[in-house]
Formats: sequence, structure tokens, C-alpha cells
Amino acid sequence: MIRLNENYSKLKASYLFADIAKRVNAYVAAHPDKPVIRLGIGDVTEPLPPVCVEALHAATDEMANRATFKGYGPEQGYAFLREAIAQHDYAARGCEISADEIFISDGSKCDCGNIQEIFATDVRLAIPDPVYPVYVDTNVMAGRTGANVDGRYQGITYLDCTPANGYVPAIPGVATDLIYLCFPNNPTGAVATREQLAAWVAYAKANKAIILFDSAYEAYIRDPQIPRSIFEIPGAREVAIEFRSFSKTAGFTGTRCAYTVVPKSLMAYDAAGAAHPVHALWNRRHTTKFNGVAYPIQKAAAAIYTPAGKQQTGDLINFYLANAKLIREAMTKLGFTCIGGDNAPYIWVNTGRDSWEFFDLLLNKAQVVCTPGAGFGKCGEGHVRISAFNSRANVETALARIAAALK
Repeated sequence: MIRLNENYSKLKASYLFADIAKRVNAYVAAHPDKPVIRLGIGDVTEPLPPVCVEALHAATDEMANRATFKGYGPEQGYAFLREAIAQHDYAARGCEISADEIFISDGSKCDCGNIQEIFATDVRLAIPDPVYPVYVDTNVMAGRTGANVDGRYQGITYLDCTPANGYVPAIPGVATDLIYLCFPNNPTGAVATREQLAAWVAYAKANKAIILFDSAYEAYIRDPQIPRSIFEIPGAREVAIEFRSFSKTAGFTGTRCAYTVVPKSLMAYDAAGAAHPVHALWNRRHTTKFNGVAYPIQKAAAAIYTPAGKQQTGDLINFYLANAKLIREAMTKLGFTCIGGDNAPYIWVNTGRDSWEFFDLLLNKAQVVCTPGAGFGKCGEGHVRISAFNSRANVETALARIAAALK
């Protein structure tokens, strides 16, 4: 008799963004004459940078010629992209990361979800709240948690992110093994200082733990004092894995390209206490379950490291940050306390009321979609996330509608 993985039954009924889509689709079907503006899900809206499009076309032409055609590529990614990443994203910031410690993939969501497979099912988890749902749900699927009781899974040390701590979690008072951190944060837009990250590195070293550091939004950091990589912190090579994405940096949400950095000096331990390089374990998993990102997509990704690519992606990010500034200023003017929007494309709004209720209010009265904070965790209640990913005209129209709806 074939049996299920019964850990799936512990999951909430559906994924947050599926719930949102269901409500929005129902509204649109009932009110076809009222166009909806979506400032909820973090999908980009602007076209790919021209330099990426040019590289994509050129690489596609290569695929039409027997002399330059590419079949299976290296699962870890082509050397030209890995070397560009190592030079521009790490060496340029004083980080000791080599090209062969970088693994190209089709998305940080996949990597964040898959990385837990190489660790034991009884490791102790530390996960922020509120948080990107993938961190929690993939560990539930793997059987690392108990049941969901009052909105939280047993077996997880939740790291509360609240107005009192500036939405940056404190070091827990108990030992944990696998720690998820995301800065700039999704959903709050909060950033961590060098001193705060150094404290996490010290904690991980003391507990022989590993930090899974999601920095998918690092390109939005404008404060020069804020680290853009955990590997800017001394000692992080021994305790951290970093995830990055081209999705929000260069608009690759539809073309899919990201990467994960696993230093060779990072160790995990077997039941007898013997150390094993995590790099080798991830490489084994990666080569077994992944066949690599398409050659034209990797050529397009590499183009962002050219002078023209840096200019164009910088312009794109500045465009979204200008949207974010408008949103934050407008919501503040309406009397709400907000964070994010300065070093991140998200604005986290403290609404002071039930987050799904506020979601429904904006949908029904303003035809604007946001993301209810409760969907990100218990500490997200009373908040909503508003995304800056949209056209300037849509953002301005949405803000005018919100102001009218909240009068």
C-alpha cells in the first residue's frame, strides 16, 4: 500500500499567496468593471535591462549554430557567470569567496527550500517571525516540526520581530542548529547592522550551528554602513550559507536565475561528532537533482556585471526604490507607522488592526492588493506588506485610492 508523507498534513490549508490569489480572483470576477492594482506579491513589472536582452538574443543565436551550440552545461553553473559573481559581488566587497563555492540555480526559493535536505531531521530550528513562508513550510514537509498549535509549529524556536526590537530578532537564549535569517527582510524590509550580524556569527560558532542567510534583496541596500553579504562579517565562512537572486536585482522572475554560496570551510557533523564539508554535500545533492540553468539565461545574468549592466540594473532598482519612497511617505501621512522602503522594496505597515481585515478593506474599497502580515507569522498580525514592484502610474493611482478609502 502506497503511503503519504503525513508531514504534509501538518501544513496550513494553503500557501499564503494562493489564499490572496483566490480572494483577488473572486473580487475581479464579481467586479469586472473595477480594475485592481496589485502591490502584494513581490513580482517585478519592468522589462529586463536591455543589456540582458541583448545577451539573451546573442546566446540564443549561438544555440542555432553547430559550432557554438551548448548541450548539458555544468550543474554548478558556467564558469563565466560564477567567476563574475565571485569578482563583483564578493571580492569587490572584501569577501573571500571563490567561483567554485558558487552554485547557479533557477531561484532562491528553490535553494532555500532544498538546502534543508542535507541536514538531519532532528536539528533544532531557529526561524524569524514574521518570515517568508518557504522556510517554515519546507521544514514541516521534512518532518522537523510538530503540529501547528495556535499559529506556530512545535519544535521551532521562533525569533520574534516586533516594533520593540525594530523587527530585527534577538539572539535566542537556547541553543539551535539551523538558523534562518533574511536581510533586507522579506516581509518587513528591516536591515541588520554589522554588529547584529556579528553577534549571530558568534552565536552560530558557539553552538556549531549554520546560518542560512537569504540576501535576495541586497541590491536595494543604499546605506553604506549596512552589510550586503554575511561574508563581510569575519568568521562567517565557517558558519553561513548565502542565497542570492537575479529576480529582484535584474527582473529575472520570469527567466529564473539565482545562486547559492557554500564555503568549503563550512562543516556539519555526523552522529559521532565527525566534521564533514557541507560544500561537498550540497554539490552531491545539486548534481543529483538539478541539471543546470539554461545557457542563454546564464549569459543574460552575466551581462549585469558589465559597465552597462551595472548602470541599467542600478536604474531599475532606483526606480522601484522611488516607488517605495512614495508608498512609505503616503502611508506615514495617513498616520501609520512604517519601516522598509529605504533599503528594501517592501514597506511594512503597522495598521493597528486585523491584517486580513485591512487586506479586504483595501481590496474592496480601493481595489488595491497588499499582503496581510498574519500570513507571514504570528508577529505579522496587525501589519500589511506593500510592494514597490509596479509602474509609477499604478503606484500613484493606488495611493490616491487608499487615501480615499481610509478617509
